[in-house]
Amino acid sequence: MAGLELLSDQGYRVDGRRAGELRKIQARMGVFAQADGSAYIEQGNTKALAVVYGPHEIRGSRARALPDRALVNCQYSSATFSTGERKRRPHGDRKSCEMGLQLRQTFEAAILTQLHPRSQIDIYVQVLQADGGTYAACVNAATLAVLDAGIPMRDFVCACSAGFVDSTALADLSHVEEAAGGPQLALALLPASGQIALLEMDARLHEDHLEQVLEAAARAARDVHALLDRVVRQHVREASILLGD
Repeated sequence: MAGLELLSDQGYRVDGRRAGELRKIQARMGVFAQADGSAYIEQGNTKALAVVYGPHEIRGSRARALPDRALVNCQYSSATFSTGERKRRPHGDRKSCEMGLQLRQTFEAAILTQLHPRSQIDIYVQVLQADGGTYAACVNAATLAVLDAGIPMRDFVCACSAGFVDSTALADLSHVEEAAGGPQLALALLPASGQIALLEMDARLHEDHLEQVLEAAARAARDVHALLDRVVRQHVREASILLGD
């Protein structure tokens, strides 16, 4: 990425966005009738699909059942064609396991698991195309799928990435911006309360700049919330029409 200007003197990024501007987001709920909940999302050129099953009885050993809350099981995979590099193991590798753990931690903070003790909720997310902000797209798709399944949540959980280039915080990083290196963070936010469900940073950033980057990610996550809220309302309207209400 040597010589690539990530931020022009006029304040425009490689893809023409301003520093705090999101990529275009499109989403649909109820894309799979066989699942309890499902959703598909596009954030720029990153595309993710999420399906949810449950709450249902614990599968496998009943010793895994939690007496006071539901067990949240999250599995992540990426299609072999999702990136330019062909992978032999689209799921089950280290990155997939780490992403699954991050998703589980995120949704344990958002789902009202205490309402379904001794049960299990399965969230499966697959990335069909990866072009930056993979974790955020997975969280946002899974949020819509959990809502589609009718599983009670404390709030939407909305995610976005952010980086720091030329003393400027950039929101919703593309693959080009991620590949250029530099400090980057991923934030999952419960927008109504401002509670952070997950925060991860993969490079060092001076504490003087942390608040600026964190605020850029939080502001972008709230923008994502507004978009997802419209998707949910539209889905409810369409479902009401189909039911004849």
